[in-house]
Amino acid sequence: MRLEPCQVGDIHDLEEFLGRVDLTASGLDSPTARLWIERDPTGAIVASAGYELSADGVHVLIRSVAVTPRLRSGGRGAEAARFALHQASQEGVRRAWLFSRRSGPFWQSLGFLPADRDDLAVALAGTEQVRLFQRTGQFEREIAWSCQLSE
Repeated sequence: MRLEPCQVGDIHDLEEFLGRVDLTASGLDSPTARLWIERDPTGAIVASAGYELSADGVHVLIRSVAVTPRLRSGGRGAEAARFALHQASQEGVRRAWLFSRRSGPFWQSLGFLPADRDDLAVALAGTEQVRLFQRTGQFEREIAWSCQLSE
């Protein structure tokens, strides 16, 4: 896997990719977002990973971890998720959070545990995804997960 930093010129392609894999594409251009993509030889995005950083730099909201359907089941999703977690840890983040209604077992295999949705919202109140979910009513339907990265 060769994840490269997502540049401003990549945002439109990433939005389209995330739409095709049914993930939230809002807020990708936020200054708190850190995103990476992998492109195939044709230039199509085939994987992505990222997070939104909290205002205090202690928490991240993992998001945009995706692999194109034809390349799934080979460990690429776990590799992309571990990449994002490592990058967050390198930035000094102590706790990672995420929303996932469908992929709980996947995230549990990476050390995530069920978490309180309201605690996530407090820790990551300034993130685009939290604000979007609260504004649209989606927040109440989401399942939160969390993982300690460091003390």
